Amino acid sequence: MFDYSARPDLLKGRIILVTGAGRGIGAAAAKTYAAHGATVLLLGKTEANLAQVYDEIEAAGHPQPVVIPFNLETALPHQYDDLAAMIEKEFGHLDGLLHNASIIGPRTPIEQLSGENFMRVMHVNVNAMFMLTSTLLPLLKLSQDASVVFTSSSVGRKGRAYWGAYGVSKFATEGLMQTLADELEDVAAVRANSINPGGTRTSMRAQAYPGENPMERPAPEEIMPVYLYLMGPDSTGISGQAFDAQ
Repeated sequence: MFDYSARPDLLKGRIILVTGAGRGIGAAAAKTYAAHGATVLLLGKTEANLAQVYDEIEAAGHPQPVVIPFNLETALPHQYDDLAAMIEKEFGHLDGLLHNASIIGPRTPIEQLSGENFMRVMHVNVNAMFMLTSTLLPLLKLSQDASVVFTSSSVGRKGRAYWGAYGVSKFATEGLMQTLADELEDVAAVRANSINPGGTRTSMRAQAYPGENPMERPAPEEIMPVYLYLMGPDSTGISGQAFDAQ
């Protein structure tokens, strides 16, 4: 596990948007960020899941979060602009962006992967991520110390059979992270890095490995040290790097 111990007020006063915040790693990250002082913007497509995370954060006495129902698969360009305008109006800037949301798609040989399935995975995992990043970048640049964290995978660092669209999308994720980090170096106080969560006890993991005993994998809450490290000031100046949570 990534070795890092965060002080309780690590993220005090920070505004952090988390995609896919309704469950799994996204929900764990949102609650962890809130527990360390951040105001978390909970973005996801299922409002009931977001509301549950909201309630848990509120019940714990942490800063009041914001629920943002937003479907990355169907969102139109003007909706990204509306999102940025809302954040600017309410908060004036953004200190952190965790790209957590993604879909796995069919695990099948390339030859048998339909164009429709390939394009759907690429749209959610890459196109929407690009749209969100580019649209929110001006708000991140207004922060004195901003962090963009991309969620990668081991299959996005070395190709593996039958991971098709998902694996390709994670290679693209690494490419976008590296390109952004290089462009922002010495230009803005915004850093960009990626995290490979590793096998974690989530519904996506169960979908990919239905025969695996989920209890053999760590819970999302157990892999949070690197998520805290990259979103807080202790990683200031570190950019363009690929991290492993485990």
